[in-house]
Amino acid sequence: MYKPSDKTTWKGRSDIQDGVLGLRWHQVVHFLDLSREVEEGHGNFVFLGFQCDEGIRRNQGRSGAATGPNALRLAMSSFADHLPEDVILYAGGDIICNNHMMETAQIQLGKKVEMLLRKGYKTLVIGGGHETAYGHYLGIKKVLKPEEKLGIINFDAHFDLRSYASHPHSGSPFLQIADDLHVNDKEFHYLCLGIQECSNTRRLFQTAQELEVPYVLAEDLQNGPSETVRKQVETFLAQVDKVYVTIDLDVFATAYAPGVSAPSALGITPQVALPILQQIITSGKLLTLDVVELNPTLDQDNRTAKLAAGLLYQVVKWWK
Repeated sequence: MYKPSDKTTWKGRSDIQDGVLGLRWHQVVHFLDLSREVEEGHGNFVFLGFQCDEGIRRNQGRSGAATGPNALRLAMSSFADHLPEDVILYAGGDIICNNHMMETAQIQLGKKVEMLLRKGYKTLVIGGGHETAYGHYLGIKKVLKPEEKLGIINFDAHFDLRSYASHPHSGSPFLQIADDLHVNDKEFHYLCLGIQECSNTRRLFQTAQELEVPYVLAEDLQNGPSETVRKQVETFLAQVDKVYVTIDLDVFATAYAPGVSAPSALGITPQVALPILQQIITSGKLLTLDVVELNPTLDQDNRTAKLAAGLLYQVVKWWK
């Protein structure tokens, strides 16, 4: 099911006395109905929600991420508007997973992503569980040229390369992507940043090794991105043509991101992620990005929502 956004999903503080100099995002965002064909995007931004946590439920996690898009939009609504005049923010509405039909919702998400990317929009998907990633990929793969190599960079405490033999779930999207690429004779380029050794079994590390997945442990990022890590990211970027970035909020320490299904006390800090994110964006290869696993029912003082919103603010600022 698809539902367009309206003013009730973007609302916040208004400083009327300051006129146009006091505008905030909720006052400048435009609304885009994706149930019909859209006009060319010319590099403008679209926020597209994926209201689904069926994958988390199947993965025996804590449900609640389906309400993440609404919380994240509200956290972004009162951002001060410092955008250039030629940059427009669009609210693209939500894909809603009904009756546990996750695969159907993922297909719908893929179709919306494909349309937006073909029209030239910079697409920012807000989830939702990490099953968001497979739906996102279904749209991405349709717009890539045959010769283009896709790189996926995942900020995450988990590899999410688990088996989906019984059914797909929030822990399996990147194995699904790897298998889909293999069937189509494409290379799987996947870099994980912030992996927690204690949260991934030996089998998962073995799968990562078999798929030749480079990764950086969270403990190796505690003092910030070293020159070695920056070089690793640079080498990865040089191997691909387009990059899909996915940010699972459980990569961050619980102090910053309590509102996730699987919190981690020893996760990374935002100050670690931001320079790496900037490095990726300024490479000029970013195609699309998502932020997932925000669970407002577990959040404290909207800390996780505010973190996710802050990350997206920086993405919009840096993505020229």
